[in-house]
Amino acid sequence: MKRLILVAGLIVMNGTGIAGDSWPCFRGPTSDGTVTDSKMPLTWSETNNVRWKIALPLAGWSTPVSQDNQIWVTGATEKGNNFFAYCVALETGKVLFEKQLFTCATPEPLMNAVNGYASPSGAIEKGRVYLHFGSYGTACLDTGTGEVLWKRDDLKCRHFRGPGSSPILYKNLLILTFDGIDQQYVVALDKLTGKTVWKSDRNIKFNDLNEKGEPKGEGDFRKGFATPHIMTFNGKDQLISPASTTIISLDPETGKELWRVRSKTHTPAVSAVSENGIVFAVTGHGPAEMLAINSVGRGDITDTHVLWRMGGKDIPVTPSPVVIKGLLYMLADHGILNCLDVTTGKVIWRESLGGNFIASPIHDGEKIYFFSLSGKTLVLRAGRTFEKLAENRLDVGFMASPAVSGNTLILRTKTHLYAIEAK
Repeated sequence: MKRLILVAGLIVMNGTGIAGDSWPCFRGPTSDGTVTDSKMPLTWSETNNVRWKIALPLAGWSTPVSQDNQIWVTGATEKGNNFFAYCVALETGKVLFEKQLFTCATPEPLMNAVNGYASPSGAIEKGRVYLHFGSYGTACLDTGTGEVLWKRDDLKCRHFRGPGSSPILYKNLLILTFDGIDQQYVVALDKLTGKTVWKSDRNIKFNDLNEKGEPKGEGDFRKGFATPHIMTFNGKDQLISPASTTIISLDPETGKELWRVRSKTHTPAVSAVSENGIVFAVTGHGPAEMLAINSVGRGDITDTHVLWRMGGKDIPVTPSPVVIKGLLYMLADHGILNCLDVTTGKVIWRESLGGNFIASPIHDGEKIYFFSLSGKTLVLRAGRTFEKLAENRLDVGFMASPAVSGNTLILRTKTHLYAIEAK
């Protein structure tokens, strides 16, 4: 296996330094793509504002996570037999650790053109990083030494088309989602020991049975890929966890179900966002809807607490939305961006960004960044009118969502890892 290669001539030593700000998990510190206290670059290219660029030896669509001037990413061999972790110095791009964490003699074939064996992102905090490969294993490493502190490979489900949901750190817990074709559950581990604290089964009555009473497609309509979203309202935390046919809210401390909203769709991959106690969640495939849900309800609130819903071809399958000051920005995989009023669901404007998108956007409250499969990044001004501020290109496109540390964008393309910073 080739080791990480630093691309010569691209280190820009501008003397500004890089802050050790944390990007602790997929979608960042608030689990919704929000970036704070950062002066992210507006423009870049392969030859401009690239602090460093390194080639990654193994594919993985996981978002980089960052803490204390380290970046951690995962990768897996093409057929899913070996699973790796890489630690890169944020300031220089130097590889600090390269470690094989798990092996699997008989991995399940992916049968999925947009997923891989290293799609779940990690989670990081001071001194520890948590790396997750779905049912193939979860490991906690010491970020100072690279030593494995604990491992779990006994949490099983049949992902069928590869794992997708990323872990969430909450207080003393590491929360994992297993939505397979055979079983569906959320489990919380003690982050210090890896021991199970609570397990919450989905308990969903699926509507995918054929005339013989058997699940269609081996249960293909029962799986999910969505990463949960932690929201706080009226001093109470909720874990918003989309599942096939059902959006579920759990108490993250206990795993107790708070409410659920049913749908006729399946296989969700989009993470929810929230504002002022309202949850905005995509139901899944076939046909998908964006729902606005009042989170104060309890029990089955399908008929009582859905404030508005939007269907049609513009609902995303993969990119998660962002919400900024009363406006919801929803990007479809085929590049159509809708800006909605969060109160009414009314479309304020609708524009084509051109191309296809898998990665989820980020924003700093004023600017929104969208990363395409072709390597194009569009930067728009947030607001009630469409305004493009910049268009940037790299050689290869994005499957992984971005991360941010200080004033540095950490971008993972299909082949490389970049640190992008204004000179």
